[in-house]
Amino acid sequence: MTEHDVSPASDGHWFEALADHMGPAYLRYSFTKGTAQEVSFLVDELGLVSGQRVLDVGCGPGRHSLELATRGIEVVGVDISQRFIELAADAARTERCPATFVRGDARRLEELDLGEPFDAAISLCQGAIGLSDADADPADPCNVVSDRAVLSGMVSLLRSGGRLALSAFSAYFQVAHLVDPNDFNASRGVHHEYTEVRNGDGHALAAELWTTCVTPRELYLQAEQCGLVVDGIWSVAPGAYGRHQPRIDSEEFLLVGHRSP
Repeated sequence: MTEHDVSPASDGHWFEALADHMGPAYLRYSFTKGTAQEVSFLVDELGLVSGQRVLDVGCGPGRHSLELATRGIEVVGVDISQRFIELAADAARTERCPATFVRGDARRLEELDLGEPFDAAISLCQGAIGLSDADADPADPCNVVSDRAVLSGMVSLLRSGGRLALSAFSAYFQVAHLVDPNDFNASRGVHHEYTEVRNGDGHALAAELWTTCVTPRELYLQAEQCGLVVDGIWSVAPGAYGRHQPRIDSEEFLLVGHRSP
């Protein structure tokens, strides 16, 4: 039930300003309302039991971490937003949950002191996978280095046989629903959009988002390169996690795998 500031792990990612503005109002968005169903599915799918340790990468204000902790699971949540870390830690103290929250960059998990290897690791709702940098890196024209760093870092922190689950936004779904084809960078797989986010008082902040979108094949190859054995890749939506075969009209894909012994 603690919070740690591991500055300078954060390098000024564009998402931090949005998190600072939204604060607890983030949990008003509809996509956050399916937490209990998502966690129930993952507890069964990952074989989690009370007393095990789970790493939640890109935990935000801690909704999945806290739900897991209410089931007796010890959780360490990592997020790049100090504001979200503070909100999560406050909630853990209030609810007396076995959850600890650490500010850090998901692309550099090896820099954090997170204790013993984990029984499982999760990264959900584009918490870390898919939050591309605003500027393209000439040395990484296809935009694979960032997500690979997140995934390989998660795998490295698992015990032998430890389980992993992560969700990523579907490239199929995004392209099918594009308003302007110029908003999607086909080389990088990145959707660029202009939107607004609101705080608890209803004040709007104009925002730009850069979201990396993937295919199941891409997820499989990335996982394989990072030493993860893929157990399944399914189509999911917020609050509707399940073993659904990948399809074009679903918003997200969920990958589940385990670290090879």
